[in-house]
Amino acid sequence: MANNYKLIAQNKKAWHDYFIENTYEAGIVLIGTEVKSLRMGKCSVKESFIKNIDGELFILNMHISPYEKGNIFNKDPLRTRKLLLNRYEINKIQGAVATKGYTIVPLKVYLKGSLVKVEIGIAKGKKKYDKRQDIAKKDQRREAEKKFKVSNL
Repeated sequence: MANNYKLIAQNKKAWHDYFIENTYEAGIVLIGTEVKSLRMGKCSVKESFIKNIDGELFILNMHISPYEKGNIFNKDPLRTRKLLLNRYEINKIQGAVATKGYTIVPLKVYLKGSLVKVEIGIAKGKKKYDKRQDIAKKDQRREAEKKFKVSNL
């Protein structure tokens, strides 16, 4: 990413719960004060998910806190928001999701220049034993780094 990239929110749990196969950058339809609230970093994508409705992708349960100076212009923080992708990308995503076990998850929300973007991923759910293997690998890597650090001192 270029230097005009500012991370707003990240879904770390998605990397823990899913194998991420492909990622796509999508625009998002926002209304008024939501952009100001996002610029202040008031966003959460932890419990959100993406659903295909009539051939279009929508993000549900993405929480954007109301802008404190927005008064009557503020919208529902959990409202459904449309994602902006071209038709080719939407068809490709729908084809992948039609395969058993795949889903679409939001990975991060960020500012790219003056635009708000959402990185979405096509993901396959991890089983409990997969998660245990990942945790074991992380522990082994940490131990190796610790030994390396001690030997260099």
